[in-house]
Amino acid sequence: MSDMERLHRIKYMIQARKCVPKQAFLDELEISDATFKRDLEYLRSRMNASIIYDRYLGGYAFEHPQDEEKTELPGLWFTEKEATALVLMQHLLSSLDQGGLIGPHIEPLSAIIDGILGQSETTAKELRKRIKVLGMGSRKNNIDNFSEIGAALLKRNRLDMEYYSKGKDELTQRQVSPQRLIYYRENWYLDAYCHLRNELRSFAVDGIRRAVPGNAKADDIPEKKLQEHFSESYGIFSGKATQRAKLRFTPEHARWVATENWHGQQVGSFDKEGFYTLEFDYNQDPELIMDILKHGSGVEVLAPASLKAKVRTELKKALDTYQ
Repeated sequence: MSDMERLHRIKYMIQARKCVPKQAFLDELEISDATFKRDLEYLRSRMNASIIYDRYLGGYAFEHPQDEEKTELPGLWFTEKEATALVLMQHLLSSLDQGGLIGPHIEPLSAIIDGILGQSETTAKELRKRIKVLGMGSRKNNIDNFSEIGAALLKRNRLDMEYYSKGKDELTQRQVSPQRLIYYRENWYLDAYCHLRNELRSFAVDGIRRAVPGNAKADDIPEKKLQEHFSESYGIFSGKATQRAKLRFTPEHARWVATENWHGQQVGSFDKEGFYTLEFDYNQDPELIMDILKHGSGVEVLAPASLKAKVRTELKKALDTYQ
């Protein structure tokens, strides 16, 4: 870590935590007491950073909350294009955070990015004003639960939780071993080994009503097994694929579908008339049926017969509703 990177890191730690004990700087930055004193003196004398030692809180903090915004450090060695890309990434991440899950944790990063760009022609604020991401299908999540889930996931502890299943309208007590967090279709999901069901499951984060990290260590599932379990099925539903879907789209709908990713191992092809056939393996079909129905008359299910029958039944129910 360079000297300048270390100075940025010291400022960031105080921004994020408000008050930081000296030992935290020494441990996380892996520096000596003498190095920390030199860095602190440099920030105070050269950068005009009003960092004080708060005896009551037992750590270093900015003397006034607004001071952290006034302290401008020299930019890291990013080109303007690299800094612009960094702002775009940060802005997209913030825009995707419709449930307010990670926003509070990246606010200090936003301030640092603004400082990196400085007075360049394309400012961070201008980029944020001109770019917008709309999360149409996002659901409101609980930031407290998200923090607890993240802590258990990274510390590799089991998680005790109350989980509400919308499909079954059922609240159950679970203990799980978190494996990974997934952001899928504007919503967060937790892939975990469920010790109640003794199998891998995906849990919608907005369905986790209470989450408490336990003391027991989480069971680590091999990455290969996770991929086989979660990647072979369709959408967010897990399980080893047992059927193969074959869909035929009209030439008009094919212009959109041919560039879409429905499944990691999908196979698609056009015929002479411009119809597009899409094939892939799947396990459970609720999400697949919803995606098929949104194309209306623009798609036909060719196989399997069971999927075709379910789609036909749903279309008939919809027609009956309007009659």
